[in-house]
Amino acid sequence: MPIDTIYRDSQCEWVDVEAPTAEDLKFLHERYEINNLLLEDTLDPNHLPKYEEDGSVKFFLLRESTELERKNLNTISDISTKIGIFILGNTIITIHRMKTRSITETKKQVSATQNETNPQKIALMIALLIMKSFDDESVSLLETMDNIENEIFLKNTNHTTQIRRLYKLKRKSGLNSRVLTISTDAIDKFKLLNLQDSEIVDLKDKHKDVVADFDHLNIQITNLISMFLALSDQKANQVMKVLAIYSVYFLPITFIAGVYGMNFDNMPELRHKNGYFFTLGLMALIVIVTFIYARRKQW
Repeated sequence: MPIDTIYRDSQCEWVDVEAPTAEDLKFLHERYEINNLLLEDTLDPNHLPKYEEDGSVKFFLLRESTELERKNLNTISDISTKIGIFILGNTIITIHRMKTRSITETKKQVSATQNETNPQKIALMIALLIMKSFDDESVSLLETMDNIENEIFLKNTNHTTQIRRLYKLKRKSGLNSRVLTISTDAIDKFKLLNLQDSEIVDLKDKHKDVVADFDHLNIQITNLISMFLALSDQKANQVMKVLAIYSVYFLPITFIAGVYGMNFDNMPELRHKNGYFFTLGLMALIVIVTFIYARRKQW
């Protein structure tokens, strides 16, 4: 996508670049005298959030939560995408590798306003919408966790499937929490912009709220995994208990059958007229006594 001028007035110019090429970055370097190292940071898909200054250029690198569903949740690029924000004088330049809700919504807000804006205001709008993307993600993950919890404890669904879903949920929550924690310094640097104190406090509060939400979510998921494993162990113990009780019933019976199945010559019980029936009666008596004993012990 070519370099696009989204907004321009006497006080502000907003230039947006989606999926930048090497030629785009070269143009930005020559046109606005932005350090190439800062521009290259916008190309690294796994770059962490940060803030840098280079002369009159203020550079914010933030990450926005995305709705992309990926099989492997190993890096922060699997759950978020970066947005580079350059502020120099009356110009703001945003660089991102894919369409993002924060940029799209900010465009709508800037187009809808009838008052002149400035680069600092636009940067604040983008940052607030980025925090909202993480807030929406935390709500979505919490709903997913509640559904898994209901399936585990109320519907008793397949355990293998649920533990995989819980693991994936934990990975996503952990990666989001990591991004937000690393973003703290960049969010704090918004105080260097020409913004009202109330606006900066509002942004910091939203960031703290989202961090707290993911911290709570991480704790809840960890507790649910522990409860799930404990429940699985309990069910396994119940199965072993039933098998153990049946073995108690059949062990003495098997012993008797084994003794009289040896067919030695000097076994007078084998020649007894009612020996077969006596043996069956003894086996039945052992089973009844074992059953009564197990019931009294509440096994």
